[in-house]
Amino acid sequence: MDYQTLIEDAHREGMTALNECCPNPMVVVGHSHTGESNTWYVDEGMCGFAWIEFAGNTDFGRWAKKMKLATKAYPSGLMIWVSEGNQSYDRKRAYAEAYARVLNEAGVKAYANSRLD
Repeated sequence: MDYQTLIEDAHREGMTALNECCPNPMVVVGHSHTGESNTWYVDEGMCGFAWIEFAGNTDFGRWAKKMKLATKAYPSGLMIWVSEGNQSYDRKRAYAEAYARVLNEAGVKAYANSRLD
């Protein structure tokens, strides 16, 4: 299997999902110790992180690690970190899900994972 082409396809699908994603905007209100309050409108929604996890003891896992595309995932396996999408949780999540879907369709068992900041 041509893993370079696979990750290029996965990245392309991830970017399409990221760009088509419409995050839910949020309003953040901050209060100071003097009682003043400020309000910010965040059109990109919640902040967060996302990554794609897969086994490290597979041909793809060994290749991804050798190419420095993947790092250790905890408690086990490897992960590819999603750097795209700035801080938008929704956009990063959409990217990770699309990326993992492409890997799975090619026979590489992968999972999208994420968390809020």
